[in-house]
Amino acid sequence: MSTEIIQEARRQVEICNACRYCEGYCQVFPAITRERAFADGDITQLANLCHNCRGCYYACQYAPPHEFGINLPAALAEVRADSWERLSWPGGLARTFQQSGVALAAALTVGFAVIFATMQALRPEDGEGFYAYMSHTLMVAIFAPAFLLPLAAIAISLRDYWREIGGEFPRWSHLVDAVKAAGRMRNLDGGQGQGCNFEQEDRFSNKRRAYHQMVLYGFLLAFASTSTGTILHYGFGMEAPYGLFSLPKLFGVPGGILMCIGTVGLAHLKVRADKSLGAARVWGGEMGFIALLFFVSLSGLVLYAATGTAWVPTLLALHLGSVLAFFLLMPYSKMVHGFYRFAALVRDAQLKA
Repeated sequence: MSTEIIQEARRQVEICNACRYCEGYCQVFPAITRERAFADGDITQLANLCHNCRGCYYACQYAPPHEFGINLPAALAEVRADSWERLSWPGGLARTFQQSGVALAAALTVGFAVIFATMQALRPEDGEGFYAYMSHTLMVAIFAPAFLLPLAAIAISLRDYWREIGGEFPRWSHLVDAVKAAGRMRNLDGGQGQGCNFEQEDRFSNKRRAYHQMVLYGFLLAFASTSTGTILHYGFGMEAPYGLFSLPKLFGVPGGILMCIGTVGLAHLKVRADKSLGAARVWGGEMGFIALLFFVSLSGLVLYAATGTAWVPTLLALHLGSVLAFFLLMPYSKMVHGFYRFAALVRDAQLKA
């Protein structure tokens, strides 16, 4: 654990606990006021509960140039990024991605795309749609472990996180409360329903909340598209390609559009936002993740639009390359923040009970 980062965050949290001016803001401040002393695990929990809305900074009377130098959004962002890196499994890979996220995502996407393009030389004798270029069996053999193994790595890191914050076995009510908070992006409204101050300083905005919801629900729709396609294939013997009005397409196309809009919006807001109020050292890694998710969704939409054209082999290789890169980088990119934040919400529900 990075001692200096934890100590600085603890110093600021203790001042906030004494002041309590921001008690009506997001869930972080009620969580702070429940404690008198803060162990390292408490600071890690608060950091992952924080959504970096930044309203507390602009309301704080002790923010720089005051001698207290309170910048709680940045302090907690540093702890949060450190927890993702420190608890990732295998260790060290997350720090590599955070330092060179854009370059690493691009290199893996291109490298995998070249491999998939080469594999198309072994195209099956029969097959329709995308399966005319690469067999269903080969795709499953590649992507099933590429999806399940990163999930196992995330599960290991979450286990360690749960132990560090002193989590207990959750009740059903704790899970329901966390799902509601995550689904509504409750902590991105600044705690008072006006929105957050992420990109417009002391002016409130709900743009970041809306873009996050687009990405979240777009991703869930894309996952539903893949799931329904799997059920149709193995459960009913209905193989791809599927028509526009089939469940895989009714889920997948809107999901891809939502992710494209949401990722572009988040990238725009991140460029406008003050880097000093976040973990500046991981800015490139965060942008790399956003860019990769955008390319995954855009390439999928373009590939579907190009069905039946000579562009399909190239677009298929690029899309599959980006998807494989996304899966393999999940435990080490900002994708993992969704799992940690949900765990933090569950733990907060436990502590409120």
